[in-house]
Amino acid sequence: MSIELVHVGFNNVIVMNNVIAIASPNSAPTKRTVQESKSKGLLIDLTNGRRTKAVIINDSGHVILSALTPETIVSRYRQLEPKTLQIEEPQLID
Repeated sequence: MSIELVHVGFNNVIVMNNVIAIASPNSAPTKRTVQESKSKGLLIDLTNGRRTKAVIINDSGHVILSALTPETIVSRYRQLEPKTLQIEEPQLID
């Protein structure tokens, strides 16, 4: 299994394998999603105090805020070869 890591600014990376959607934070449904995840404790803020330009939704229900635009994140994923980490399957010890 390989994990694809993409840099999303300020020395933060996300696992693209778990990303469901990358959205702009301007729409009302996206704002509601951010507020709901904040109240549930599932919000991860990677903006370093900057303005939120992208909302990343993970398959685990976590919502990640980024100071990079969705277009920038997607272009980094497509243009740069993502760092790939090979993880070996655990082996049972008898």
